[in-house]
Amino acid sequence: MTFRTTAELQAADTAHFLHPFTDHQGLARKGARIIRRADNIYLWDSEGHKILDAMSGLWCVNVGYGQQALVDAAAQQMQQLPFYNAFFQTATEPAIELAEVLAEITPPQFQHVFFSGSGSEGNDTVVRMVRRYWDLAGQPDRQIIISRDNAYHGSTMAGASLGGMAGMHAQGGLPIPGIVHIGQPHWWELGRPQGLSREAFGLQAAQWLEDRIQALGAHRVAAFIGEPIQGAGGVIIPPSTYWPAVQRICQRHGILLVSDEVICGFGRTGNWWGCQTLGYAPDLMTFAKGVTSGYVPLGGVMVAERVARVLIEGGEFNHGYTYSGHPVACAVALANIALIRRLQLVEHVRDDVGPYLAAAWRDMAQHPLVGDAESCGLMGALQLVKDKQSGAAFDPAVAIGMVCRGHCFAQGIVMRAVGDRMIVAPPLVITRAQIDEMVALIRRCLDLTLADAQAGGWLH
Repeated sequence: MTFRTTAELQAADTAHFLHPFTDHQGLARKGARIIRRADNIYLWDSEGHKILDAMSGLWCVNVGYGQQALVDAAAQQMQQLPFYNAFFQTATEPAIELAEVLAEITPPQFQHVFFSGSGSEGNDTVVRMVRRYWDLAGQPDRQIIISRDNAYHGSTMAGASLGGMAGMHAQGGLPIPGIVHIGQPHWWELGRPQGLSREAFGLQAAQWLEDRIQALGAHRVAAFIGEPIQGAGGVIIPPSTYWPAVQRICQRHGILLVSDEVICGFGRTGNWWGCQTLGYAPDLMTFAKGVTSGYVPLGGVMVAERVARVLIEGGEFNHGYTYSGHPVACAVALANIALIRRLQLVEHVRDDVGPYLAAAWRDMAQHPLVGDAESCGLMGALQLVKDKQSGAAFDPAVAIGMVCRGHCFAQGIVMRAVGDRMIVAPPLVITRAQIDEMVALIRRCLDLTLADAQAGGWLH
């Protein structure tokens, strides 16, 4: 590979590469940051700067960077069979073996999987699948899928429609018909101003689902979909009362319950699946990201037996993708799951680094800028406020989260800003010493942000 300077790469990037979720004129003025290599939980850019990746790439590099077992699995499979499809009554060994392993590590109601290339494609599959299920079950009027405001379920037409992000809906005539939204279980934003405890608010937020079902008519509602913890929405951790109440409502009305585990799956919350941590049993479960730790693209939908049996007996399901069950992706996923098991990463998160991060996060709550600090497993959020006593927010024009994110980049840590919430989701291989390193960097960035707020008069 010919060596190119950072400036040369940035010029070529501006000339040809349309990035996702990007203001391209702004990026052209600044120039993209070029990541050149990675190892464990660290990245290095083209200027040689070392960066602690506190976001696991894009919530996906669970086993960390540089795992040779995954590289070897991809190389071996590419030499033997780089590709064949799953159409025409054909299968490959890696896809079959991965389906078996997924049936082992998912909750007991799941024995079947439909493979996709991403979480977005998986959630598109959910829309097709639940509507096909109800058609075969003799209730074709059940077409509506209920989701939540500020949810993220992908960026395809159906995935973006299922998601509840206004900025996405404003572009492209979304949501598509048959998808509606209710409020999110965000205690800080919606429950705290009412003076509700987290537990009381969880029951109130679940009641919003009941109210919407009643308004629509249960005979028209096909499914409710939600992330166990809303990731891209700002690591919104629902109260403990929320998901069990949602489950009861879905069961009472015979509605399918869909858990989007694209971020929470494969150990992130201290169990294999977020639904196990939050206490509910879904009928369908979307996965991606952590299934291969992001080394190659792969996604899918786990399908409970009561749904799978109807689909199997209903004849041809006219849906699928060229790369469903791609043999290289499945081989890497098998190696990735084997590595998670061998390193005992689920237990590592549950028993060691998850509680350790929680303790560090409780200490972080004492910082003058932090109004609320929440964590679950290896996911954490810090709510930035201008007044700790009242919880008063900064003027939106200040964009305090982006100010803090700018300091994070400059100090050598990737931490995401979602409005005024700063969030992390580091690789599951992180150690206690590395959590200390991460927390020290975050504290430094909070201090720098506080200094900006004081200098700018933003606290008054």
